[in-house]
This record gives sequence, structure tokens and C-alpha cells, in this order.
Amino acid sequence: MKNFLQKLGKSLLIPIVALPIAGLLFRLTAEDLLDIPLFQAAGVILTQMDALIAIGIAMGLAKTKDKGIPALTGFLAIIVLKRGLEIMDPDINMSVFGGVMAGLIAAYIYNKFKDTKLPSMFAFFSGEKFPITMIIFTMIPVAGVMSVIWPYAQKGIDAFSQTLMGLGALGVFIFGFLNRFLLPFGLHHVINTYAYFGLGEYEDPSGEVVNGEITRFLSGDPTAGYFIGGFFITMMFGIPAIALAITKAAKRRKQETKTLMSSGAATSFVTGITEPIEFTFLFTSPLLYFIHSVYTGLAGAVLYMLSIRHGFSWGAGVIDYVVNLNLSDKGLLIIPVGLVFFALYYFTFYTIIVKKDIPVIGREEEADFEEEASEEEKELKLSHSNHEYMAKKILQNIGGKENVITNDHCMTRLRLELKDVEKVNEEKIKQTGAHGVVKIDNTNVQIIIGSEATTVKKELDKFLE
Repeated sequence: MKNFLQKLGKSLLIPIVALPIAGLLFRLTAEDLLDIPLFQAAGVILTQMDALIAIGIAMGLAKTKDKGIPALTGFLAIIVLKRGLEIMDPDINMSVFGGVMAGLIAAYIYNKFKDTKLPSMFAFFSGEKFPITMIIFTMIPVAGVMSVIWPYAQKGIDAFSQTLMGLGALGVFIFGFLNRFLLPFGLHHVINTYAYFGLGEYEDPSGEVVNGEITRFLSGDPTAGYFIGGFFITMMFGIPAIALAITKAAKRRKQETKTLMSSGAATSFVTGITEPIEFTFLFTSPLLYFIHSVYTGLAGAVLYMLSIRHGFSWGAGVIDYVVNLNLSDKGLLIIPVGLVFFALYYFTFYTIIVKKDIPVIGREEEADFEEEASEEEKELKLSHSNHEYMAKKILQNIGGKENVITNDHCMTRLRLELKDVEKVNEEKIKQTGAHGVVKIDNTNVQIIIGSEATTVKKELDKFLE
């Protein structure tokens, strides 16, 4: 399960790369800022999070070197699911959870059916193409089942949200907590919709009656903003603190980690878009995400108890903070409170990441299997420099190209996933100059090379193309 969650987390890194620039462009070129309509096209990426996630998961969990067909399978899975739900009930929105489910199903279908052989008259649809057919047949009944199940979840959350709005600071805490906690399940939008656009009632100076925290706050209601002000703490201080903690805790790929975390933190601070950071640890460490949800709720409750209220029109980033500051009560106090939460977030996340050795980005385990490279292995070197010939002979003695599912490596080892480990000839492999062969289970094997493992892996990749 641990290895699965790590792979799931890694699968999201590729689609996450698109979010920071999309969020920044979309917010900065909005009508109330730079007003450049063409650049608003970047916003479509933010509305397709479910599709990005489905494609990323399908690619990441597919047992193949070529990720093109798995990506297409993931895309087909999510569009069939969404269209099926729309046909059955236009009000259903599974959001991110739909993307996760579609991606997992797509990866399973691909791995199960990629080697299927059909009669000669249907040969074009066999092999790696067959999952494309199967995913369509699979997702149609899945959409039908979810169209029956999902509305009950949505209705339950909606009824609950209406109840908690009268609980004062406790209600604010629960709302903030659920806002984050329900995000992976795609149900956060249900509670958000009621709070943002249905909570309370206010008659503006023109006589128009408006509802919802956001609408009432922007219309000048002096009682609105208590349920949404806490998000400024999370987006402007909490997420950047998480990014800093992950950066400081990195043990490898430090510059890459710093770059990704910096862009994600800036996106959250400026625009209030948090997913680029949250999805780097959501699946890797549910504990950290639970704590993040608790701190989000706590931030809102603290502001409520201090009679600090603030609101936003688009997202709880610094732009909305400054633009709407004149409508707030004690809005400037969000900064010192935010700094306290910055410290709380940072020290909590850094301590847990280091103490529990959580494999967030920059701390990933070098292997997906139990066998680890020892310190002695790092000093090992080959007695020759004919890496191409070595890779060729290794391939011959692991059952050939058709027996290889994936080819990976760490600092000192080739890490191969094979269809049949019994085809591995340990003695012949050692004769190539390898220092050892470790069979992990009936599909995974590791070949100890030493410090030149990366070079041999690249040569092996050439033969696998």
C-alpha cells in the first residue's frame, strides 16, 4: 500500500506542472486586473483538473515504457464518466474524485488487457490497443452506478453544511476542515457552494437581496466574511510554509524540489490556487493532508474568535486580500495571525516529514522494493567500460525485450519489473561484470551494477525501444 500511494503521488507531478502558470495567467489577466481576455484561455486548465488527474494516474500506474496509450485510456475514462453522469443527472459533479477513480480504472484496464490477443480478423484492435475498447465498455456502467450513488453523498454534505453554519467558531472550523478534507473526494464543492452563494441574506443599498458569504461580503454586508476569511491564512501563509518545509527536508533532487515548491507557493500566495502543492503530498502522506485540513479549519476559527472578517471575489490570494481590504474588519491583523500559522505549518510539516521519513518530493525512496542499496555498493565500479555490450547481454539473460515490463534504476542498481523472473540467468548476468542479482518476488529483480548503473540503464533503454 505504501509503494502504491507513492506511485500514485508521483503520477500527479506531471499534470501539476501545468497548474502554476495557468493559475497565475488566469488571475493576473482577469477583468479586474490586467484585463487581457485572450490569456483567460489558460483558465481552462484549472477547470479540467479531473481530466489531468485521470491522465496522470493512468500514465503513472501503467506497466509499460511507452505511456501514450495509457494516457489516451485515462482521457477516455474520464470523458465517458463525465458524459455518462451528465446524461443521467446534469447536477452531478464528481470533480477530482472522478478523475482519481477514472485514472485508477484506466490503469487497471490497461495493465490487464494490454497483451490480449484477438482473432486475426480483429487483430488491429488487439494487444495494446484493446484497453482503448475495454475502457469505454467499462466506464459506461461505472457512470450509471455513480449516478445513483453520488447524489446521496452530495445531498448529505449539503444538509450538513446548512446545519453547521449556525455553530459559530465551531461551525467555521468544521467548514474550513471539510473544505480541504473533502477535496480529494470531489465533495468540497458541495459545501463551498452553499457557504459561498447560499449562506445568509442581505439587502444591498439598491434594494437587491443577495445570498452567500462571497456575494454578501462584496455587497457590503458587515456580517459576511467570517466563514471565508481563514482561507487567506491557508493560501498566503500555510501553503508557502508547507512548500518551504518540503524544500528544507529534501535529501536529493534539491534544486528540482526547490523550483517546484517555489512556483507552487507563489501560485497559492498570489492566486489562492493550492493544488500544485497539495497534490505533491496528498497521496504520499494522508497524515500531513489531515493536519493541513485541521489547520485550515483552525485558521478560520481563530479569525472568527478575534472578530476578523475578510472576503474574496475569486481566490484567497494576496491580490484579493489587497483589493478587498477596505471591505474587511481588522483585515490587517490577518498578517500577524498568518505569520503565526506560517511557523506552525512549517515546524509541524518539517518535523513530521523528517521524523517519519515521509517520501515527499525530494525524499522519495530510491527503490520501489524492499532491497536498498548499501553504502558499500556506492563504491563498486565495473571492471570494464563497455556499457552497451553489458546492457545487450543483460537483456538476453533476463528473457529478452518481450519479458521486460519496466526498466528503472537507483544509484547502484538496475530495477527491473519482468513478466517472468524465472527467465533470469544469474550466472550469465554476473559474467557481464554485474556484482550481484537480487530477486525480490516473481516479477521484480534488481541487478547490482555499482556507480555506473545509470549509464547501463540508458544503454538498456536503447535496446528496449
